[in-house]
Amino acid sequence: MNYFRLAALLAAAATLAACGNGGDMSRDTGIGRKHLSQLTAGIWIDPNGCDHWIIDDGAEGYLSSRLDKYGKPVCSGAGAPSTAVGPYKSGSRLPDLL
Repeated sequence: MNYFRLAALLAAAATLAACGNGGDMSRDTGIGRKHLSQLTAGIWIDPNGCDHWIIDDGAEGYLSSRLDKYGKPVCSGAGAPSTAVGPYKSGSRLPDLL
C-alpha cells in the first residue's frame, strides 16, 4: 500500500469518526460538555433572509433552521442578510479564536 492510499484511508476514517456523538444530539459532547439548552442561541440570517438558530461555544458550533409550527422556514427580518444577531457566543468560558 502506498503512502497516498494510506493517507486517504486515514482521512476517511477520521471523517467518519467525527460524525457521531453517541446518539444523544441534545448534548454538547466536546470540551465543556453540557446540555445544549444551557447554551445561548442567536440568529444567523442567511443570504435569502431566513433565520437559523446559531450557538458558538468556542470549540464547536451548532446551526439549525428556525422553523414555524408547520415546519416552514422563518424569515423574520431580524437583521441584514448574512449577519448574526444575539448573544450566540455566550454560555461558554472557552474563547473563540477565529
